[in-house]
Amino acid sequence: LSIVVPVFNEEASLAPLDQEIRAALLALGRSAEIIYIDDCSRDGSLAVLQECVETAGRGGFRTRVIKFRRNYGQTAALAAGFRLAEGQVILPMDGDGQNNPADIGRLLAEFEKGYDIVSGWRRHRKDRAISRKLPSWVANWLIGRVSGVRLHDYGCTLKAYRASLLKELHLYGEMHRFIPLYLNTLGARVGEVEVDHRPRSAGVSKYGSRRILKVLLDLVLIRFMTRYYTRPMHFFGQAAHAFALAAGLTFCLMVIFKFGWLSLIGIDYQASFIQTPLP
Repeated sequence: LSIVVPVFNEEASLAPLDQEIRAALLALGRSAEIIYIDDCSRDGSLAVLQECVETAGRGGFRTRVIKFRRNYGQTAALAAGFRLAEGQVILPMDGDGQNNPADIGRLLAEFEKGYDIVSGWRRHRKDRAISRKLPSWVANWLIGRVSGVRLHDYGCTLKAYRASLLKELHLYGEMHRFIPLYLNTLGARVGEVEVDHRPRSAGVSKYGSRRILKVLLDLVLIRFMTRYYTRPMHFFGQAAHAFALAAGLTFCLMVIFKFGWLSLIGIDYQASFIQTPLP
């Protein structure tokens, strides 16, 4: 197993999270590694992670820390961890402690039923209703409608992936949440299991309204990847037809305004206005 944890300014959450991950892995009795990706944190997160590495060196699971020179975002951090992971099953999770490492066993139990991906579903999510839960619900509904792959919670980082499939992907933008869609186009079986979600005990959320806009823009790429990945000319052909239709309508309107009845009405109205005597 490879546990991949992206980290950005989560100093207070990391030490207890690391202990919980190790306890969960120890209970499973499997060989595993833990990979932390420090996305250029500005607090003491890196120092805490280095202590975690030293603890692992005194006995326990192999732990590695990757530090970015600048902040690249969660997708880039996860992609770096995926490339370095050596396990047959890769399980990413958030570094804020809201994902419960005890759910790793539940994900693996579902994974071993023959799935290539098992996605966590934060059914009882401990976040603000208006600023977090409502936008997430709308995004999940839109993604399901566009892609045809219906999951309750695309935004849940806690998932289990078959490493051989995951390493075929090249991630960028905000595309980490759409990994199940990409792998589904490759024939992967996608499952879902309910997981625990805990209130944030320290730090602040890194999600805002700008991130929602990025997700909506990425829906265009999702549409392309899920419907036209093997026939891209169909996508561009439909786009060309739409632009040609818009151009034709614009041309017709220009002709009407220039030479048509609209211009005649304007002339008659102007003439009647000039001929009206003043009181």
